[in-house]
Amino acid sequence: MKVGLLRCAQTEDHCPASTCFKVMEVKMFEFDKFDEDVVVVGATSCGGCPGKKSIPRVQEMIKRGADTIVFASCVSKGTPNDFPCPNYEKILKGVKKKVGDDVRIIEYTHL
Repeated sequence: MKVGLLRCAQTEDHCPASTCFKVMEVKMFEFDKFDEDVVVVGATSCGGCPGKKSIPRVQEMIKRGADTIVFASCVSKGTPNDFPCPNYEKILKGVKKKVGDDVRIIEYTHL
């Protein structure tokens, strides 16, 4: 599995994504369902609210080899500050529409 990680730009100031990377490495939470190795090929933010840069950034990670796009938990669950992205559903819908069924989507990294 070659992963492109999409993070929240607002969370970057206080979270270096180390927990996201660790759960992928040790295959916890959503990643325990997969037997294949997890290799991160890219990590980027949504570009800031309202997340309009998400789709071109996801497309770039796919160009660079990602076959799976993972939304960091800061986007979908609001971890660690209990404030999920208010635009998450729109971003998710847009990404799914653009990448189609050829790219796997994982909606969070950890709790």
